[in-house]
Amino acid sequence: MFVAPDPGRVRLRVSSRAVLAVGLAVAAAELAGLSLTASLTGGLAALLALFTVGDPTVRRQVVTTALLPAVGFPVLALATALHGAPLLRDASWLLVVFAGVYARRWGPRGHALGIFAFMMFFVTQFLHALPAQLPELYAAVALALVAVGAVRFVAWCIERRVPPPAAPAPLPGTGFDRPTTRQAFQATAACAVALAAGQLISHERWYWAVGTAWWIFVNTASRGETLVRGFRRVVGTVTGIAAGLLIAIPLGGAPAPTAALVAVCVFGIFYTAPLSYSWMMFFVTVMAGLLYGLLGVLHPGLLLLRFEETAVGALGAAVGVALLPVTTHAATNAWIERAVTCVHDCTTAAARRLAGDPHADPAPLAAELEVLLGRVRLSLAPLVHPLSPLRARKARARRVLALLDDCAREIRGLAAVAADPDASHDARLAAASWRVEAAVHALVPPARPASPASVVVEALPPHHPGAEAALGHLYGLERALVDLAAPLRTAPSAPLVPAA
Repeated sequence: MFVAPDPGRVRLRVSSRAVLAVGLAVAAAELAGLSLTASLTGGLAALLALFTVGDPTVRRQVVTTALLPAVGFPVLALATALHGAPLLRDASWLLVVFAGVYARRWGPRGHALGIFAFMMFFVTQFLHALPAQLPELYAAVALALVAVGAVRFVAWCIERRVPPPAAPAPLPGTGFDRPTTRQAFQATAACAVALAAGQLISHERWYWAVGTAWWIFVNTASRGETLVRGFRRVVGTVTGIAAGLLIAIPLGGAPAPTAALVAVCVFGIFYTAPLSYSWMMFFVTVMAGLLYGLLGVLHPGLLLLRFEETAVGALGAAVGVALLPVTTHAATNAWIERAVTCVHDCTTAAARRLAGDPHADPAPLAAELEVLLGRVRLSLAPLVHPLSPLRARKARARRVLALLDDCAREIRGLAAVAADPDASHDARLAAASWRVEAAVHALVPPARPASPASVVVEALPPHHPGAEAALGHLYGLERALVDLAAPLRTAPSAPLVPAA
């Protein structure tokens, strides 16, 4: 995972920036004379602001970051005030869970605000914050967000040069079929089960179970995705606990080495999050152990309790997905159709650009395709998982992923050729583009009848190097799309190749 491709070193820069911003937030709280509890709250608020705010433009990111206190401060006040009333506290947190997941229907901003609200409630349980501490908690969060803004939007605004691709819109639906409505009920049910089971295990650390159930539902869309995410969270937690026994306990909360290792964990969280949920949870778990060491409450039994609470939280998530489930097959097919449609749009834009249309640009569509393929991989993860017993479905899923990766590779090449100002149009591009369009429509029927005139080119002398390269990519696309018909049209439980 640490040697995975990192074009433009974006992950490296984002991770380094996160360490700088979180460190600045904690330093500001310490210089202001705030308590350790407030300093840790500020550091976690900074980490959340960097991790959750993912709007497609810098301006929208600034607005979302500025809005975080609007949901964070009331939740902090509510959570601290209800420490002495367990029933009201539990009911209020479940309402925050429902509202936080439901808010995802408003896109990246709703997603970020929902997570921040939930985590502010979680932080008060983690640090046992009381109402008398609210002023300094507010000050720490405000200082943290100012530090994040200064680093992210002024000193080191990576997004201005490398804008993040827009997140794909959720799968369509109405009423209870809307993904956000469905997931709001699922997550609330899962957190309710986790809350009850967690309190049976521990009256002091039960909140870890609720946090586990909540985070398992983040960025998942089907029953299979949720179950695989739960498994990966448990794996990351177990390995993190093992590391905590070897690292955090011997340190005993020593400030300097603990701070250095927390910085390493922050870097690891951001660097591995796009690649591996298990690795990310490993760093989260180690960081939690180090913070408990700073608070002076760390011991081996606490780490064992952390594992037990994570396990019951994952069990709660499994119960939650049984409510209004979305099957892996249905979700996967929908994402694959969107990816194939995006392949067609990229091809059309590239062909128009090569034909001389200055307004056609396949680059944004190619970036969108990469994001959609990420969603396809996430959706297919339950089927390609090493522990999956469904051999025929695993073979189909792996074949689909391989062919979609072929499509993405050809699209990247086609977009690069189209961006070359010396590339020229060629009469053969029209025929090749039409064949690609026909292959797409064989997999995803068009909403309206297609026409060969959808790609217009002018006949110029053939054999231009740019045109030759474009034709090679179009032929590769056509082959991959034609080959996709077999795994996509094969019955889910049937083998791809009949037995001899």
